[in-house]
Amino acid sequence: MLDLLQNLLSGFLILICICLGIGISCLVALVQIIKQIKDLEIPPDPGFFATMHYVPLLLVVLLDLLDLGFDIFAAPVAWLILDRMGLQSLRNRATIEALIPFTQPIPTFTLAWLLARMLKLGQPFCVEAVDSQNFALNPPVPSDEDELEVHIQ
Repeated sequence: MLDLLQNLLSGFLILICICLGIGISCLVALVQIIKQIKDLEIPPDPGFFATMHYVPLLLVVLLDLLDLGFDIFAAPVAWLILDRMGLQSLRNRATIEALIPFTQPIPTFTLAWLLARMLKLGQPFCVEAVDSQNFALNPPVPSDEDELEVHIQ
């Protein structure tokens, strides 16, 4: 009986060490990636899938690993990190996903990132859509009125 208890305890300790190792390595990597995310020009209030077009794959993989390593304790960590990065649409879903039991082994953010790109869900915002091939072949020709407006200004 004592041997069984020691085996269970040692297995549990090994599992805790593995989870903590995964979680700590994810936190270190997330700190490194925060610098890259701050340089991104993400429009204000994009949707979840539109945000997935802007963030790198490494971020979503690290969020999934953080959820796997820290289980329910990943919710406040993910909230804080994604809030500091300015990714509010990801922040809310990461927190909810971390709180739902038995979803930790499923890489939900990685799958969402892949779906957003493969199925073209939530296209990123575009300031001005220009068909570059058509524009190169047929550049706009200014009229005489356009030239006058340019000179007057």
